[in-house]
Amino acid sequence: MKKDVNRRNFIKTVATGSLGLGVMSSAHSFNILSKYPVEDKVRVAIMGVNGRGSQHIQAFAKVPNAEISHICDVDSRAVSNGLAVAEKSGVTNKPQGIADFRRALDDKSVDAISIALPDHWHTPMALMALKAGKHVYVEKPGSHNPAEGELLSKATSAYGKIVQMGNQRRSWPRVQEAIAELHGGVIGKAYYARAWYTNNRQSIGYGKTAAVPEWLDFELWQGPAPRAAFKDNLIHYNWHWFWNWGTGEIVNNGVHFLDLARWGLNVDYAKKAYSSGGRYHFKDDWQTPDTQTASFDFAEGKSILWEGRSCNRRGINEMGSGVSFHGENGTLELLDNSYKIYDNANKLLKSADPTSNTVVDQRGAGFDMDIAHFTNFTNAITKGEKQISPYQEIVKSVMLCHLGNISYRTGRALELDQSNGRILNEKAAMKLWSREYEKGWEPKI
Repeated sequence: MKKDVNRRNFIKTVATGSLGLGVMSSAHSFNILSKYPVEDKVRVAIMGVNGRGSQHIQAFAKVPNAEISHICDVDSRAVSNGLAVAEKSGVTNKPQGIADFRRALDDKSVDAISIALPDHWHTPMALMALKAGKHVYVEKPGSHNPAEGELLSKATSAYGKIVQMGNQRRSWPRVQEAIAELHGGVIGKAYYARAWYTNNRQSIGYGKTAAVPEWLDFELWQGPAPRAAFKDNLIHYNWHWFWNWGTGEIVNNGVHFLDLARWGLNVDYAKKAYSSGGRYHFKDDWQTPDTQTASFDFAEGKSILWEGRSCNRRGINEMGSGVSFHGENGTLELLDNSYKIYDNANKLLKSADPTSNTVVDQRGAGFDMDIAHFTNFTNAITKGEKQISPYQEIVKSVMLCHLGNISYRTGRALELDQSNGRILNEKAAMKLWSREYEKGWEPKI
């Protein structure tokens, strides 16, 4: 972590009594030289700066104890844009722009990496970073399949580093307040949660095999995924809908809302999962379902239902995305950074408005509210602050999403081990628990 050396040595001298001032109780309480930073700076390399990654730049630029060391992307245009975003966001230390993330892992001055890459890269890169002694902030889902989630969870313990998932809604004030209301019994026993996400995505057409653009290192982009030809409808977002790289809408966005549902109901692993749906809206290369439902039953007499519609934006409860909780004495609707509570006679008991001035669309990020999530990550590193989204807890929510996909792809209802979420007595389904990797890129602890 970056720290002003002169200040550090000065404080050390003072603390040992060399200047006759006695022993200091805490270096951080000594601020005679106010121009120097009071806290250590976590040097963060940001991996993948198209889309969500540019928001990582903006967020870390506003985190008091963070410094962006590298802007990394296999798309040279994205690197240039990322450096411009950093400068516009007030970053003054001039991060290095690089194409190969391994340069940042080899840099001993880098404390942490922030991963905003395609899903197939999340676990392999996180494991490489942990081996290099880095802390990891990883966007959802953090894994391409359940086996990767198990592997990264074990590695988090093995390496003793902070690994935080980017399900930032856990840091939003009204969300935290709503969950506290639920756990406090505001609707009695909550036994059912309904989560949904809608969008109006357009057809991706039929891609044509094409020459790799000069601005793209497609070999490194594919990394751990088995090799496939470059097609002109793949990059930069449509990879979400191809099983080789992506995980579909339930993992792409459903993880946010299924995580809130699981958190609100206070459940861990399901005992049964079933999902159905299909690619209904368009005929094209899109492989994952654009319309999907998934249900999850838990031993505690509770259940969660997920509904995703990628190409039909008509919402539920007047919201394009959200979660509703239903219990003995009423209903709590969690809608963006606000919530409403109704009794069983449908009478509105409480309406909590958003705490942020930013207009939030649940199809996107929370912008100013997300900064708290990134700050929690750096504070966990520098101050030992309790993590809001520790990977080993959030991976349980991600597993629900992966199980939904496995059920959908096999057409089978899945019986599950309630102690760890693993599939019981379904050899065909367990074949999808992991995946094949490009030789040399297999993830390992």
